[in-house]
Amino acid sequence: MNRKPFFLAASIVITISIAFSITYATAPDQNAKSPDPTLSKITFIHFKKAPEKPPFANPGKGKQSSGVYGYIAKGAKWKVTEDILLNPTCNDGSMDDLVINAVLAGLNEWETADGTANLTIFGNVDINDTVSYDDGAFRGYNTISFGHYSTPNVIAITTIWGIFSGPIANRQITEVHILMNDDFVWGDAAANPAVMDIQNIVTHELGHWAGMDDIYETLGKEETMYGYSTEGETKKRDLYKGDIAGITGLYK
Repeated sequence: MNRKPFFLAASIVITISIAFSITYATAPDQNAKSPDPTLSKITFIHFKKAPEKPPFANPGKGKQSSGVYGYIAKGAKWKVTEDILLNPTCNDGSMDDLVINAVLAGLNEWETADGTANLTIFGNVDINDTVSYDDGAFRGYNTISFGHYSTPNVIAITTIWGIFSGPIANRQITEVHILMNDDFVWGDAAANPAVMDIQNIVTHELGHWAGMDDIYETLGKEETMYGYSTEGETKKRDLYKGDIAGITGLYK
C-alpha cells in the first residue's frame, strides 16, 4: 500500500487544494435551529485495537479491487455545508496548533478524495474554546472537542443527527458532534509512536461526519474507516481504495 506523507507546519493556517477559513468564534447560539421531529441520531464509538471480526465469507473480485466501504444510511449526506466549532484544547493545552492543522488536513483529505478539489462536504472551522461534546445532544451547531469518556478503551465518539430512513432523496445529515477522549495521550505519532495520533483519529471521525460507516472486515484493515485504532498508527491520515470509492460515490 502506498500511503502519501502529509507534513503540516504547526505555526501557520494551511491552504492545500481547498481553503478552509479559520476564525475565532464567540459562544454559539443554541437556538440557531430547532430539532426536526423526524430527526434521529447515530453514535459511533471508536475503540482501541480489539479482536477482529471475520472477513466476508465470499467477498468477490469487485470488493477486493474497489476496496471496502459502507454508508451510515444509503443516500444520507450533507445537503448544505455547515461550519464546525472546534475546541482544540487537549491534554495540557499546549497542542492547539497541532489539533487545528490535523483537523484541516482531515477535511482536505475527504474533500480531495479523488485527487481533485471538487467534493463539497464541510464548511469552515471556527475556533471556540467553550464548546464540548455534551452527550452529543442536538444544539443547532456542529462541534469537535476533547473530553473525558468513562468507558475503557474508547478513543473517540461521533454522534450524527439526521434523517436516515424513508425515501432516499429525503435522507440527510444535519448535525454532528465529535468527542476525542482526553484520557489518551494525544500528539503526532509520526514523531512519537507512543501517542494517539490526532490526525489519524480525526480523519476517521470526519468520515462518519461525511456519511461513512465503520468497516470491521479484515479486508478493510487499510481503510481509514476501519473501526479500530491504537497508539502509533498513522495510516488513517490518508484515504484508501474503499474510502475513496465510497465518498466519491456519495457526493458525486
